[in-house]
Amino acid sequence: MNFMDIALEEAKIAKNLKEVPVGAVVVKDGEIIGKGHNLRETLQSPLAHAEIIAIENAAKQLGTWRLNGCEMYVTLEPCPMCAGAIIQSRLSKIYIGTFDPNGGACGSVVNLIQNRNLSYFGDVIWCYDKRCSEILTDFFKKMRE
Repeated sequence: MNFMDIALEEAKIAKNLKEVPVGAVVVKDGEIIGKGHNLRETLQSPLAHAEIIAIENAAKQLGTWRLNGCEMYVTLEPCPMCAGAIIQSRLSKIYIGTFDPNGGACGSVVNLIQNRNLSYFGDVIWCYDKRCSEILTDFFKKMRE
């Protein structure tokens, strides 16, 4: 099982909770140090995005907010808030499963992650995993039924 598979498992947990199915994992030296899935509805918090939760868990695991040398695998392109958290936590790389044409902040709508005017920026690797878009399409289709 690769890290995007694990992020997808997190997205499935969110889907089962009737949350938008997004999952994220943070990896350092080949080991998962933080996982997260959307919990906005469950916690009634606009901040409870998968990426934020995964970053918080990774920071707790390492005992520092500086996640230099860490990578994130996330099923959906991060929003501006999550892109800001990725920048602030200094994640080195972010692997993205599918783009978000409505609010993506890694190139679809804006590109905060690779803005060279910022003091810190990471590498973005687009994986384009069909499963990442399918879980979202299925979720929203069922919501409209």
